[in-house]
Amino acid sequence: MWSAETIVRRSGVNSEVEQMFLGQYRHSIDSKGRLTIPSRFRELLLVEGAFVSQGFERNLMVRTVPAFEELSKKVEALSQTVQNSRLLKRLIFSTAERVEVDKAGRILIPEFLRQAAGLQNETVIIGAGDYFEIWAPEIWAEQEAELQDTDANAQRFALLDL
Repeated sequence: MWSAETIVRRSGVNSEVEQMFLGQYRHSIDSKGRLTIPSRFRELLLVEGAFVSQGFERNLMVRTVPAFEELSKKVEALSQTVQNSRLLKRLIFSTAERVEVDKAGRILIPEFLRQAAGLQNETVIIGAGDYFEIWAPEIWAEQEAELQDTDANAQRFALLDL
């Protein structure tokens, strides 16, 4: 797996890949709920901060402000008369919190989000392209085992029409 540091910069202009969240990292979360963000990820959050929200598999999702604004436009465009649309709006907006990176490179994760994701002392931070996820190590281990299923991966890669 490529880590964020293995991205080669060939010009002064950042490519789309260089603007992506890639790789896996393990970081501690302190008793106040502050989590150190990997330095490569931090670069993408310093200017505007980010939004952290509940993910889909008992994890947290962290998006840049522009990425969260794009998501919110899509969610707002959904019909209020459809129950799943209302539920999705509640899931995304009721669990979203704006965060800033402090001088030590940390973000403060609210208690309700730490509880929702089962975060204690250790975390696994994984890149997911235009956002990154924060997992409790034991929950990530279950997800990682699922990702090692070669038959399922063959079906997943088939979606890419390689």
